[in-house]
Amino acid sequence: MSLILASQSPRRKQLLEWAELQFTVIVKSTDESYPSSLAIADVPVHIAREKAATVKAYIQENFSDHIGEPILAADTVVVLGDRIIGKPTDRNDAINILQSLSGQRHAVITGVVLLTDTKEIAFADITYVTFHPLTNDQIVFYVDKYKPYDKAGAYAIQEWIGVVGIKSIEGDFYNVMGLPVSRVVKALEGIG
Repeated sequence: MSLILASQSPRRKQLLEWAELQFTVIVKSTDESYPSSLAIADVPVHIAREKAATVKAYIQENFSDHIGEPILAADTVVVLGDRIIGKPTDRNDAINILQSLSGQRHAVITGVVLLTDTKEIAFADITYVTFHPLTNDQIVFYVDKYKPYDKAGAYAIQEWIGVVGIKSIEGDFYNVMGLPVSRVVKALEGIG
């Protein structure tokens, strides 16, 4: 089975490659706002649904050879307490975000939508991550070297800060990278 990945995330692409899935990347700019009334766990699913629908409409207008292929869209948010932490706006914001996560347990929630012509499968996967207390020097080193400006929560678990800074993980490691790939594979089997 071939599918469409509606994401430009290199991490999601890598995870699908590791799972040896056949896919084509097609991305369209999508509004990532959401109604303030949504429960936090529903926010990434809402955004993923918008991404999938936008790509589906684009395919129907421009790529008839891809019509009928399942579309996979995902969105990941980091949640500390009851606050969604998005991507940092700049260096200072990244430093502040990591200072707030230092020594704390937070949730990483990835919303996934698989969309076909006749079916939608949508779910959210939650992983809990606890950081050791991080020094300011560690945080500054990480931000300046890895520039995590395109990452929710201002970090990537597979980079230096994940290796030295994470105390524990409860749940799917790959969910923190951006895609609970084993759950996606099971969902694709249900579509197949």
